Amino acid sequence: MKLQSHLSCVALFLISVILTVSCTNPASQVSTQTGSSPPPAGKTTVRLGFSAWPGWFPWQVAQDEKIFEANNVAVDLKWFDGYLESISTLAAEQIDANSQTLNDTISSVAGGADQVVVLVNDNSTGNDKIIVREGIDAIADLKGKKVAAEEGTVDHFLLLLGLEKEGLGPKDITFVPLETGKAAAAFVAGQVDAVGVFAPFTTQALKRPGSKELFSSKDFPGAIPDHLVFTRKFVNEHPNQVQAMVDSWFATLDYMEKNPDRSIEIMAKRAGVSVDEYKDYATGTRIFTIEDNLKAFQPGNSMTSLQFAAEQMSGFLMEVGLAKTKPDLSNLFDDRFIKAYAEKAKKS
Repeated sequence: MKLQSHLSCVALFLISVILTVSCTNPASQVSTQTGSSPPPAGKTTVRLGFSAWPGWFPWQVAQDEKIFEANNVAVDLKWFDGYLESISTLAAEQIDANSQTLNDTISSVAGGADQVVVLVNDNSTGNDKIIVREGIDAIADLKGKKVAAEEGTVDHFLLLLGLEKEGLGPKDITFVPLETGKAAAAFVAGQVDAVGVFAPFTTQALKRPGSKELFSSKDFPGAIPDHLVFTRKFVNEHPNQVQAMVDSWFATLDYMEKNPDRSIEIMAKRAGVSVDEYKDYATGTRIFTIEDNLKAFQPGNSMTSLQFAAEQMSGFLMEVGLAKTKPDLSNLFDDRFIKAYAEKAKKS
């Protein structure tokens, strides 16, 4: 949800966290609009989607504290209870931008969507987990077991990464495709042996007696980066609005550093949980600063480089059948907006 040089510990703490599950959690409702402001004269409104992940809750802070307005951009901020729904809505160009992971963006591009990554929000560093029942103590023990996850999304990807690491593949398990909340519930009910989930559903899954984390995104550094992704059409037609969104993101991180209590109050409210509950996931997400962003967009030979990571993910997604054709990644990343922000920040 700013990857810094590093923001103060308290700022990193509060934006690194995410909600725990409760029956009143907004994630159990249908997708809702979280608010919008009238566009400035002659300006186009940005329809921005986001869902339950700690690296994306700062968008609610930006909305509530009128940071979008301060950066001269009108935003129709749309909350999605189902993450997969937000991905498909962007692919259908029913919104202009969405907060989503790199592997899901690559899958969309492979399916014909024309999208552009303009900003790295964060890296998952433990808030995506594979949780198992009692008696499963190693990845090899998953062979022949029932494993649930939301098909085609990030925790399915994490599951496949773990299996590959131990020389296993999709055919070595019985995969049960379920929406993330239902997957967690099925695991707690004893209907499956393991589950791939992200916070807050990790807390729900771990309520099963004897359950434990087998591995997480912490074991695969850089494998799950989260981004602000636009349709290419919007970027081409409204680059000034895209720039204003990037500027608003970093302005929000600055606000959160200076106003941690108010910020976490806003994010906990969006999550539908208490402030204390919201703090349970302190180390599971690393927010990227402008310096982290600049580095990530550069070519490299490790997962810290978006271009390298995208190539690795593209091959892997094809290998395991999550992508049927190799996507064109040549124009997936556009760093001009973070570079422009960095230049402005130097002068201020």
